[in-house]
Formats: sequence, structure tokens, C-alpha cells
Amino acid sequence: MPRQTKSEIDAEILDCAAGIFARHGFARTSLQQIADAVKYSKAGLLHHYPSKKALYEAVLDKYEAQSHEHIAGIQHLPPGIERDQALIENAVDFASDWPGLAALAQQLGREESEDPRFVGLGLQLFGALGIDLANPDIERMVRSFSALSGANFSARLAVTMNLERECRDHIVAAAMAALGHEGGPG
Repeated sequence: MPRQTKSEIDAEILDCAAGIFARHGFARTSLQQIADAVKYSKAGLLHHYPSKKALYEAVLDKYEAQSHEHIAGIQHLPPGIERDQALIENAVDFASDWPGLAALAQQLGREESEDPRFVGLGLQLFGALGIDLANPDIERMVRSFSALSGANFSARLAVTMNLERECRDHIVAAAMAALGHEGGPG
């Protein structure tokens, strides 16, 4: 088995840590829990990240960067079914590739997660979904949140069942239906 690169090791640590932070919160997560989950000693984990706070910040930075990348990747599409489908597909693929980060994203309502970066990402997501906060379409807003959170949860569940490829198109179709797009473009 080939050795993992530093970036692969960091990705594994960040995603695992994100899942543990999502489950227990920052305050109730220990470095030892994360070290045990990634099969490192606590000292080995501290070699990669000097503190729990530094690891948490790296998790948040990774989530923020991924979110910006996904939102930027659909901005060229006009609001509508194609943009919605691209956003849903990105969300499903992200949750499949980064289940820990996706679990953390679903916990953004927690008091400790009210980081200004998340507020900004939320506003960008509203914009990507074509929701005008000055005059929001409540039905569209609820459908959007339901579609995205359902896709996130379903994709993470498919990962735990080792069925992400088999479930992907069904999850996308269900989320598109939640948005009101029956039998969309793809």
C-alpha cells in the first residue's frame, strides 16, 4: 500500500476531526478522541496541528475554502434549474467526499458555530440559490434548506453504507424534487 502524502494525511485528519466536532462540539471534543479516531498518538496529532484550537481553525478554513469554491463554480449559471442542479450535485459530492465536514456544516445552528465566516457563507448560499434577503420567497427558502440538508444527510448516510455511487443520482433527484424541479435537466 503506497504511503499517504502530507495533504492526504491532513485531509483525513481534518475530515475526521470535523465529524467529531460536529458530534460533540468544540468544548467536549478532546485531542485524544481525534487522535484515536485517526489512529495517531496525541503527540503525532500535535505534530500536524499544535493545538485543538489550531485544528478546529484548520477545519473551519477547509470548510470555508470548499464552500467558496463550490459557490464560485456555479456563479456563471443564471438562477434556475441548472444552477440548482449544479449546487445540489456539489453538495452531494462534497458530503460524499468530506462526510465529517458535511456533518459539521449541518451543525451550523449551534451557538458555538456562529462564526462570522459562517454568516457570510450563509449569505452567499442564499445568493447562489437566488434568494433575495430583502424580500425572501419563504417557500423557496424552505425548499432550498430542505433540499440541501436532506441531500447532505442522505449522502453521508450513503457513505456509511458504502453506497455513495449507487445513491448519488437518487439523492440529487430527491433534492431537485424538494426544490420543485421534477424530472430536471440531468
